Amino acid sequence: MNITIKSRKTTVKDSFKERVQKKLSKLDRFFDETAEAVVTVTNEGERETVEITVRAAGMNFRAEKTTNDRMDSLEAVVDLLVRQIVKNKSKLEQRLRTDAFASEYNDPALEAEDYSVVKTKRFPVKPMSVEEAILQMNMLGHSFFMFRDAQQGEICVVYKRKGDSYGLIEPIEDDE
Repeated sequence: MNITIKSRKTTVKDSFKERVQKKLSKLDRFFDETAEAVVTVTNEGERETVEITVRAAGMNFRAEKTTNDRMDSLEAVVDLLVRQIVKNKSKLEQRLRTDAFASEYNDPALEAEDYSVVKTKRFPVKPMSVEEAILQMNMLGHSFFMFRDAQQGEICVVYKRKGDSYGLIEPIEDDE
C-alpha cells in the first residue's frame, strides 16, 4: 500500500511516520499493492486529528478521529477503518483480495446491515448556480440539494457541513 502523510498546522516526526506504516500494515490483508492511503494529521490547540482515506479498487474508505494525543487518534482511526471494512465484508468481497477475510473477522456481530431503499423521489434537476442551490436547500430545510450546475452542465450536490458552512460535490472522470 502506498502511504502519503500530510500535516496541517503541525509537523510530523519520523517516529509517528513509522507508527503509521506499522498500523496501516494491518490493512494490507484487505488490499493489493495498488491501494493508496492518505493520512492527514491536524493540530488545533490541544486537539490532534488523524484522518485516513484509502482508495482501492474504485472504492474509498475514510475515517477520522480527534483526541488529545496523536497516537491515540491513529490507533482509533485504524480500528474504525478495519471495523468499517469488516462490517461490509460481504458486499466488498468481490472487490478486495480473495483471502482478505480470515476467520478472525467472521464475527456475526459485525455482519453488514441490509441496504434497502424504502422511498424513491423523482424531481426535475434545473440548471442553477451554487448560490441558488444553497438558497433552495435552505428554503426546503434539507441538509443537501442536488442540482445541475449552470456553467458546467454537470449534476452536483451542495450540503450543510458542521459549523454552518457548505460543501459542494462535483463529479470527475474516474481513472479506473
